[in-house]
Amino acid sequence: MKKFRKVLCAALTGAMMLSMAACGSDNKSTTSAPSTSGGAATEAPAPSGGTIKVGVVNNPPSESGYREANVKDMEAVFSKDNGYELKTSYSLKNDEQLQAAQGFITEGVDYLLISAAETTGWDEVLKKAKEAGIKVYLFDRMIDVSEDLYEAAVVSDMAKEGELAVNWLLDQKLDSYNVIHIQGAMGSDAQIGRTGALDKQFESGKMKKVVQQTATWDEAEAKKIVESVINSGEDFNVIYAENDGMAKGAVAALDAAGITHGVDGKVIVMGFDCNKWALRELLDKKWNYDGQCSPFQAKVISDLIKSGNAPASKKIINEEKGFDAKTITQADIDTYGLGE
Repeated sequence: MKKFRKVLCAALTGAMMLSMAACGSDNKSTTSAPSTSGGAATEAPAPSGGTIKVGVVNNPPSESGYREANVKDMEAVFSKDNGYELKTSYSLKNDEQLQAAQGFITEGVDYLLISAAETTGWDEVLKKAKEAGIKVYLFDRMIDVSEDLYEAAVVSDMAKEGELAVNWLLDQKLDSYNVIHIQGAMGSDAQIGRTGALDKQFESGKMKKVVQQTATWDEAEAKKIVESVINSGEDFNVIYAENDGMAKGAVAALDAAGITHGVDGKVIVMGFDCNKWALRELLDKKWNYDGQCSPFQAKVISDLIKSGNAPASKKIINEEKGFDAKTITQADIDTYGLGE
């Protein structure tokens, strides 16, 4: 009987949301995501009928500047003032994320939002969410599950990010490409996508893999990887780091060894995420390239929730770009940079 009342209440709330939908009815608004701001200030008021309970399973804000911006965006949009009751759980471990998601299902949230640490292992939890009438939205990263288990995925095209970066590197027309490849957390959508394009170059023989090792997004670990290569005496001229923090750690190792880097330096330095401090390194010609990864998905999901409309596409892609040290401007940093 308790379960029946809960289902009936959810159905009535959904009907009221549909009748009061004021945003998201234009299909164009559900096929792309904003790339520069979360837009919390323009958030539509919550529909009448009670607070919307949202459970967010995410990576911790300490992971990177990108993640800090992503967490802040979620908290700003899914706020009490906007009609939400927000519950959050943060972990870099997939098993802990799975447990948190199961906990939110048990608590009876209305919506479950997930940025998964790994792409696999989510089938059973998402099936339980569906059985409980809880709608699931993926954000930031895809996971390997059937599309019928989630409403929509508001994500970056990680494979395209990798392709843009690698194509930029090929355009530099170096005599040789000896690459230190510092990977993010293995099995994450970001790592898989940003690794894929580079692996193709290694396999083709156009680029040489000096080392390919994960630093799990950590600056200090990235520094150790580069220090190890320097101490080995092996030649390299490219550092491809899958986030800005790891690129920063790599550069610290280069500086300690007196190895030049950036525009006109010995080593090309590449990062991802477009933190403002990282883009300033490009502007100062100390780095060479930074790939954008937008952390702002919350408003797109909130608009879909409050409209009650199904998105035109299950996969909603953030529009992103890459920045070159030779062409970046302060205006680019002001517009696209994350943090301070």
